[in-house]
Amino acid sequence: MLTGDQPPRRGLLAPLAMLNRRTAPPLLIYLVAGASGFAAIAETFWVRDSLGLSASSLLALAAWLTVPWTLKMVIGHLVDTVPILGSRRRAYVLLGTALQIGANLMLAAAAAGMTGPVPAEAAYIAASLAAVLGLVVQDSVADAMTTEVVDRTHPDGTPRPEAVVQAELGDIQVLGRVALMGGAFLVAGAGGWLAQVLPAATIFLMAAALPLPSLLAALLLRESHEAPGARDPRILWGGLGFGAAMLGLGIGQPPFAEEIGFLLTLAVILALLKVTVAEVPAATKRAMAAAGLIIFAFRAAPSPGPALQWWQIDVLGYSQAFFGTLGQLGTGLTIAGALLLGGRIVRWPLGAVFFWLAVLNAAFMLPSIGMLFGLHEWTEQVFGFGARTIGLVDAAFSAPLAQLAMIPMLTLIAMHAPEGRRATWFALMASLMNLALQAGAIASRGLNAVFVVGRGDYAQLPALVIAATLVGLALPLLAIGLFGRRLSPRTAPPG
Repeated sequence: MLTGDQPPRRGLLAPLAMLNRRTAPPLLIYLVAGASGFAAIAETFWVRDSLGLSASSLLALAAWLTVPWTLKMVIGHLVDTVPILGSRRRAYVLLGTALQIGANLMLAAAAAGMTGPVPAEAAYIAASLAAVLGLVVQDSVADAMTTEVVDRTHPDGTPRPEAVVQAELGDIQVLGRVALMGGAFLVAGAGGWLAQVLPAATIFLMAAALPLPSLLAALLLRESHEAPGARDPRILWGGLGFGAAMLGLGIGQPPFAEEIGFLLTLAVILALLKVTVAEVPAATKRAMAAAGLIIFAFRAAPSPGPALQWWQIDVLGYSQAFFGTLGQLGTGLTIAGALLLGGRIVRWPLGAVFFWLAVLNAAFMLPSIGMLFGLHEWTEQVFGFGARTIGLVDAAFSAPLAQLAMIPMLTLIAMHAPEGRRATWFALMASLMNLALQAGAIASRGLNAVFVVGRGDYAQLPALVIAATLVGLALPLLAIGLFGRRLSPRTAPPG
């Protein structure tokens, strides 16, 4: 690990200098998180062919599956303050691993028709929640460790230069994104190719073995020597009360349940953030708030939902194997993009970064929109290539954007993580960012209610995709226009 007083050399692969035994445990956990998508293609086809869940129901489920991520504040606080058998790191990694393995075994049982009187749909929902919860628990530990593996002081107790610390924290976040996408890269193609020749139950059984690297991480990690933070009942009980309220909304399903849950989550997270940052300098709070709002708007961009993928299957003829190829290509290029650009992007103006990311996101939807109007048929006639070539090129250019967008914010969060409450702080900020995904899921559901697309009836799909693209472009640009000037000088857009 670098311990000098000068920032590390910023070569193209500078983040690799931070690879060592100390940084390996959180990276292994991120690797497992990336590999958790191994069964996604088999799941997509199994849900489409075997379960009676509509596109609207799946979007509603997607919104509820973000709730464990918003509860990450409670889990992070437990990781900081409540040891299990004396462990504040290892025990939680093992708990999360057990949840992941159990979830995949439950999915295998559902796909094999071995759930007894429990409907396959109910088993699917329960397994999905358990899998997400297992990932959240492990992610909370990994996030905390990424701030602990960078020393803030020299061995004699004197502080290290802030520029050096920030550079190393940025490099760790780059490696975290690379590990995450590395896990996805290892399984993306295989997940699609195997889904084409093996039954879904077998794929889910294979997925149950993928969390095993987390067990190695648990063996390698060093427990934090920082004194545990004091338990804050406002965070613990407030978060648990929030969880109970969300559970009640889920069971009772009142009108606009998802919207009520979103607003409740937002209020709770903002209140707990106010408590947590009470001692942070005002200027830092203003800059972090502006950065958070811009990134929130970027991540809240709605997607067209599952209807676009159904159209690709039914009309374009995309198979499990081709989806696997798209995933393999996309994750491979994302890894390359993070390694080559990640160490630099944390030094670029934050407003400018998200302006261009938003524009590129919208631009890379144009090939899909074009194919909805027959672009692939025209290119096939004129140039000799069709839908699959366009899909490959589109995946190659668009895949790295989402992960690159996370690196600057994660570095800012890590830089300001307070001692003794690193997991709590990271979890609260991550909860806010993940709440943006819930906002995007709600917006997607609203767009799907306006532009109704049924299985096999894709007449309104072009309007749906165009609307989602325009909203996804407008949200971050509006946020940059409103809050860009409030960013700190280090992250302010030029001019």
